[in-house]
Amino acid sequence: MSGLSIEGARVSYPGAGGPTTAVDGVSLDVAAGEVVALLGPSGCGKSSLLRAVAGLEPLAAGTVRWAGEDLAPVPVHRRGFGLMFQDGQLFGHRDVAGNIAFGLQMAHVPAVRRRERVDALLELVGLAGYGRRAITTLSGGEQQRVALARALAPRPRLLLLDEPLSALDRALRERLASDLHDILRRTETTALYVTHDHDEAFTVAHRVAVMRAGRLVQVGSPAQLWAAPADADVARFLGYRVVPRGGRDLALGPQALVVADGGDAAPARASAPGDLSGDLSGDLPGGLPGGLPGARTLTGRVTGVGFSRGRTTVTVDLPDWGEQRGVADGVRDVAVGDEVRLRVDPSGVVWL
Repeated sequence: MSGLSIEGARVSYPGAGGPTTAVDGVSLDVAAGEVVALLGPSGCGKSSLLRAVAGLEPLAAGTVRWAGEDLAPVPVHRRGFGLMFQDGQLFGHRDVAGNIAFGLQMAHVPAVRRRERVDALLELVGLAGYGRRAITTLSGGEQQRVALARALAPRPRLLLLDEPLSALDRALRERLASDLHDILRRTETTALYVTHDHDEAFTVAHRVAVMRAGRLVQVGSPAQLWAAPADADVARFLGYRVVPRGGRDLALGPQALVVADGGDAAPARASAPGDLSGDLSGDLPGGLPGGLPGARTLTGRVTGVGFSRGRTTVTVDLPDWGEQRGVADGVRDVAVGDEVRLRVDPSGVVWL
């Protein structure tokens, strides 16, 4: 293949009680021009895998290849890979343009071409005119844009990003994730992107590789992962709430349960009659059978009320389901202790 190929990669670290395996037999391909996110909780091995691809950690087993070439004998500085980290690691003694031009200087690119490349990248990352500014005068988000421009400057054949947005606040993270999506595609950059945030991974990447305890659990497009999580743990990590239902767990998306009315109104009903029958006992989207036993009596007592992203949210104690979160769109005066009925949005329900 023309891109990155990881086969049976294993990374271990020495310890007093013996070696600890951080990456255990991972195989993954990243095609040229593709962005793949490594997604998982802290300690799952995703950063260790990225560092092994960069050459910063040795492999205990397996291979890392680029365009079919085994990279084991190739030192870090000759792999042609770009690196971007959480803190940016910018040079405080250089201005913005000097930071971006650093890799070009190391490659002995002529000054005129360096200036042209720096100006083009400043425009690309939304910092046109910032070349002479000191790094210390920039916000955190601006510094990460400079770090991205510096990493892209030498036109790396692979860009490795390790939690590049995790130090930023939520609103800024969301905005920069969207910008990264556009920039990486506009430049046709091949990238391996490490994050613990599933929204960020889904925004930036073509495909997402979910890791757990050093192994790959599931790989697919964001739509594929959301529609069919591999197991209950993956579903929970992606933001589903998992309800045990005998032999098959039920995964509820963030807006699967919607407050329909107070306790005296009609029975709860499906929000899309064509997808589920009125008593919610029909097939789920995608042809998965099963239905929702007892869903006609989804009545519970409110134990908590909140507000998130412009919507009132509630926590409701449901018989046999436990406490579940729901959305209370258009329902006034919901308070702790109220009895409410819920309807189910079938597009937010998955059987595991």
